[in-house]
Amino acid sequence: MIELAVEPHERLHLRAFITRLPDRLELVPTPEPALALLAPGAEAPFSPPEELRGQVRDVFRGHGYKPTGRGKPSSEYLARQAAEGLPRINAAVDLCNAVSLHSGIPISVVDPDRGRAPWRVTVAPAEAEYVFNTGGQVIAVGGLLCLFDAEGPCANAVKDAQRTKTAGDTRSTLSLLWGPRTQAEHVDRTLEWYLGLWAQAGAETSLVV
Repeated sequence: MIELAVEPHERLHLRAFITRLPDRLELVPTPEPALALLAPGAEAPFSPPEELRGQVRDVFRGHGYKPTGRGKPSSEYLARQAAEGLPRINAAVDLCNAVSLHSGIPISVVDPDRGRAPWRVTVAPAEAEYVFNTGGQVIAVGGLLCLFDAEGPCANAVKDAQRTKTAGDTRSTLSLLWGPRTQAEHVDRTLEWYLGLWAQAGAETSLVV
């Protein structure tokens, strides 16, 4: 069981849940409905409101962070790549990408066994940074709302840290939907859809309060 302390934030509507996989992640197939959502021109049960993009960015403004350029929310990056189709990676990443793409909500997915409690969500200090890929590239996250474990920031609405990303031996995941409070109903609908896709993969999910 994971306890998540979330610092109050006037613009953030955060939803989080744990997924317990039926096997090692490398052996869990991505459900066909989710794979279909990664194809160019795929249609989903619903689409993001027109004003959502700006409202998502507004959540992360302030504290010295600017959600533009390379620092824009991950959901915008996915939307840009969608015309060419999104690559298949593993069930956890595929479902995250499919839901984030079609909902417009940035989503983080980490392996909680690769991090250490306590877990919390708060604004990262000005000098904070971490490696976000296998190539060793670093993202500066100062002023950005982030998920922290005992070692520091490890995920946010832009890029997640390499040290807590899922791998073939992952048995559970922690997912966070970084939504704006102004679109709370849309975020909650997205969450329910997300949980339903995981159920099709034979996984068990439980909300993190």
